[in-house]
Amino acid sequence: MTTENPPIKHYRYFDILVALFVAVLLISNIASTKILSLWKFTFDGGTILFPLSYIFGDILTEVYGYRRSRRVIWLGFATAILMSVIFYIVQLLPPAADWPHQEAFTNILGFVPRIVLASLIAYFAGEFSNSFTLSKLKILTRGRFLWARTISSTLIGQGLDTIIFCLIAFYGTLPTAVLTAVILSNYIFKCSVEILFTPITYMLVGFLKKKENEDVYDVGVNYNPFRLSI
Repeated sequence: MTTENPPIKHYRYFDILVALFVAVLLISNIASTKILSLWKFTFDGGTILFPLSYIFGDILTEVYGYRRSRRVIWLGFATAILMSVIFYIVQLLPPAADWPHQEAFTNILGFVPRIVLASLIAYFAGEFSNSFTLSKLKILTRGRFLWARTISSTLIGQGLDTIIFCLIAFYGTLPTAVLTAVILSNYIFKCSVEILFTPITYMLVGFLKKKENEDVYDVGVNYNPFRLSI
């Protein structure tokens, strides 16, 4: 079992998972600017891809442990802020005289403080609760019942993420019935994706544990989300 302050190891696939995690996060944030209606479900476009960030989060915590997942979560947080700041700066800069799409750019990628704030707070609460829950359950179950651990952590993490984001972003701007529909639709869709992808999660976790020769149990780990040291 791995305890606090383990020796630094080199992993073959860790950086690939980090890149995929951050890419999913940023693409989802941009896609969230469009509200979709499909099969009687109402949800933002980012919901199509965003559940994968929790799957990657589960894999990172299960294989590499909470400490490394914590650093990846903060990396995603920092890149999301950077993306928002750059979009805001570009929005403020004057467009070329013959470029007619300033209004469209502002409508789609413009800096909306409430949306950005909602996204960051929801991401922070959801990802850390997901990683914490999975890590603790792994110790309690002694590494058994991966399916139960991934689904349980997602139900908690996605629940917090969805409720916090929708309330901060849309409360007072959408009718209560519509807001409730958006929250429920998003939550059901995200959790359903996690459940459907469980066999793939099993395959990836098994593959990575074997190839990386790693299977971290977070015994004695400091779960403070603001501690960035490994």
